[in-house]
Amino acid sequence: MAKVIAVDDSAIISSGLIKSGEQSCTLKILSGKFKGEITEGYNLLSGSLESDKIFKVGDKALVLVSHKNGEILSTNMVDVYRINKEMILAAVFVIFLVAFAGRTGLYAILSFAITVLSIWKILVPCCLNGINPIWVSLFIVAVLTLVIIVFVYGFDKRSLVASLGSLLGTITTCILGICFTDYFQIHGAVMSYSETLLYCGYSSLNLTQIFMSSIFIGASGAMMDLSVDITSAVYEVVQKKPDIRPIEAIKSGFNIGRAAMGTMTTTLLLAYSGGYLALLMTFMAQGTPIINILNYKYVSAEILQTIVGSFGLVTVAPFTAIVAGILLTKKMEK
Repeated sequence: MAKVIAVDDSAIISSGLIKSGEQSCTLKILSGKFKGEITEGYNLLSGSLESDKIFKVGDKALVLVSHKNGEILSTNMVDVYRINKEMILAAVFVIFLVAFAGRTGLYAILSFAITVLSIWKILVPCCLNGINPIWVSLFIVAVLTLVIIVFVYGFDKRSLVASLGSLLGTITTCILGICFTDYFQIHGAVMSYSETLLYCGYSSLNLTQIFMSSIFIGASGAMMDLSVDITSAVYEVVQKKPDIRPIEAIKSGFNIGRAAMGTMTTTLLLAYSGGYLALLMTFMAQGTPIINILNYKYVSAEILQTIVGSFGLVTVAPFTAIVAGILLTKKMEK
């Protein structure tokens, strides 16, 4: 990490919004082997608003220092240093969550950490090593579902009910994702950075299977949420009326599920489409016909993810209601 103490923009070529050339900066190294030293850093501009960055005095930058025999040869300015800001935001979130939710908030943070580690340390390496991403993803989602729901309910019959409902919906989504990805003739290269992955030495990867996995991974969190909501509601109904028959409890679960599904499907739509706002604006600005928009591969992929994920949510509600009506009422009868 280094602090920018002076900048020289004389070598930058501006063409409207696009800037190219080179920005020279005087830097003070703040960490690492050369901490405290003053050096010159170079920020190369390629004319891309997406990847280029312009530094100003006082900014902190992540830098790559090339050195030999204890002397700095060159300093490349990688990007603005944001880790400290990310840590501040994360700390504020943790404090607020714990203050509001208490012990449940701590479990939520632990669940978040386990999920991140599972994806980064298990799912990603397994996929890179050529293990079938669909089976690996199903295993990871199943384990995370069980662990997170146990954090919510403890080792309780409700944990079994919510886990079964969520996993049945996940399996349904997985099957539909596999079938309709082939039916839509979608290649996994539609995912961002997927081709870059191939050029990094992983040309044997099956990108289409990875895309299939992403469909049910993306929807699994919403499924878990819905299954827990229905399980808790049915449990409360059974608590208030211990002599309720299983069929009545199942009907109550269905009614609760109908109310929840309307908002949950919209949640998936907003989650998937939010990242494509600029693309939608481009279509409108260019006057692209709607038939062309709907037929584009990446738009079809988003439609596939949204509808299949929503279909999985629709199945979670009856699955959970049926399992809850059978298992929770039996428990109360005993």
